Amino acid sequence: MSASFSLTPGFHAVVVGGAGDIGAAISNQFCDLGATVTATGVNDADLARSLLKPRTGLALTTLDVTSDEAVASLAGQHQRVDALINCAGILARDKEYEIETFMKVLDVNLTGTFRTCMAFRSQLAKMNGSIVNIASMNATLALPRIPAYCASKGGVVMLTKALALAWAEDGIRVNAVAPGYVETAINAAGRADQAHYQRIADRTAFKRWGQPEDITGAVAFLCMPASQYATGTVVAVDGGFLAG
Repeated sequence: MSASFSLTPGFHAVVVGGAGDIGAAISNQFCDLGATVTATGVNDADLARSLLKPRTGLALTTLDVTSDEAVASLAGQHQRVDALINCAGILARDKEYEIETFMKVLDVNLTGTFRTCMAFRSQLAKMNGSIVNIASMNATLALPRIPAYCASKGGVVMLTKALALAWAEDGIRVNAVAPGYVETAINAAGRADQAHYQRIADRTAFKRWGQPEDITGAVAFLCMPASQYATGTVVAVDGGFLAG
């Protein structure tokens, strides 16, 4: 394999939200590429139900991304961090018009992403590292039942661009991946409606929903030397949903 399309020896990735469906797939991908990985879940129950495969080089830990202290504590435990992947996220269909719920979604999805970026900045600068934020198709295409989620993911996109400009002088590249409709626990309720499920599948170029593993290649690429001139960009991985 070309060195441009591989990870440097000793590569360490921190995958925030790595216990979730997409996060677990990303964590497994990095392990397959020879990296060590620290993956987080919000609590022990989150870790227990994770699809992550136990393996050498993979460490699981809890992290509340809404806690400044918890985020700072996790960052302080690691001297080397080559990549920070932010994929912790929540949504609450139909409840996001309640102000407390709206603020909670933003605190996890947007402010939580900012917290972890800030906490790991010095380690990433030492390694000329990469940040990949998991945004969403809903940063571009709004849905009426999840206003906070849409707003938070739109914010993640602009945060990505702003940090890319601010931290280029530190040697840190900051990019985002925007998944489309991917089969995960977060959208299980919506997928129970078969008509809705089929409408979504039919609009994609491939006539199917995405799987968590479909997202991992773009994330890994954005952490490799092959993407060294890419920063402040958003890679859509939506099966062509927005192309139509």
